[in-house]
Amino acid sequence: MHRAQVSHTDQVTLGILIILASVAALALGDATIKLISADFSLWQIFALRSAFAIPCIILLAILAKRRLRPTAPGWVSLRALLLVTGWIAYYGALPWLDLGTAAVAVYTNPIFTALITAAVLNERVTPIQWLGIVIGFIGVAIILRPTDAQFSWSLLGPITGALLYSLAMILTRSKCQSEDYVSLAFTLHIAFIVTGAIGLVLTTFLTLPSDVTSQIPFLTTGWAAMAATDWALMAGLGLLGMAFTLGVARAYQIAPPHIIATFDYGYVGFALLWGVVFFSEYPNARGILGMGLVITAGLMVALGARRYQSPLQHSAGG
Repeated sequence: MHRAQVSHTDQVTLGILIILASVAALALGDATIKLISADFSLWQIFALRSAFAIPCIILLAILAKRRLRPTAPGWVSLRALLLVTGWIAYYGALPWLDLGTAAVAVYTNPIFTALITAAVLNERVTPIQWLGIVIGFIGVAIILRPTDAQFSWSLLGPITGALLYSLAMILTRSKCQSEDYVSLAFTLHIAFIVTGAIGLVLTTFLTLPSDVTSQIPFLTTGWAAMAATDWALMAGLGLLGMAFTLGVARAYQIAPPHIIATFDYGYVGFALLWGVVFFSEYPNARGILGMGLVITAGLMVALGARRYQSPLQHSAGG
């Protein structure tokens, strides 16, 4: 008999639905950031987005009687540190890379996740799931069309971000599975506020060379004045950020990381959707082919997991 792929506590279907909703929120948030990134620094967005998210999370915790304080603050803090550092690494490389190349590099995270999961957590990754992971990556590459001429050492930024994200999600599964997912989201947003505040202080009081600030203004400028519409956008980003951090924490708690990580590819489809809505960027035949491969990959990974579930595990997984 095959060893079960998923434990009786796993809820694979629910985890997939949650991660898809989460990446939809993330894609919408990134589209909003694209609209305002020329006017505000990453640090200001980090601080204000989480400043709006935290009261909402506290209200949710009160109404739903969820726990805000982590039971293992060390592991939860390390998870938050990995995620915040990963986002900084990704954004920090963007001035030297086009967005498509950077996105393909950062979407190596499911491969990192599957490799580390198999090696560290001893969770079985079946051949069909490996094939799904590879097909999903090919689909993303087809959509974003990276070229050899665009390769540079700056790719280490998004690749580092992908690795740190994978480590954080595996940590969610292995060390933070019993934590309240509201606590995980709360701690992460606290880390974003602290990071944003430090970044704002440093960029405000440190004098950087003009050539540096002109190349990476998103990382080297301080506080910018805001109109009422800007405050409203930040509030919206806070709600989307809350939805994403709550969802991704819960999804990786209740289902194997290599399965959920593959459905992270759904971000690309939602990014295309928001691109049409906000920027009139319509996908061509190549983009549609890539999306089809991404969807196929997700189904292969999900079906590969269910193949090794018992009837009881099927029931637990939804």
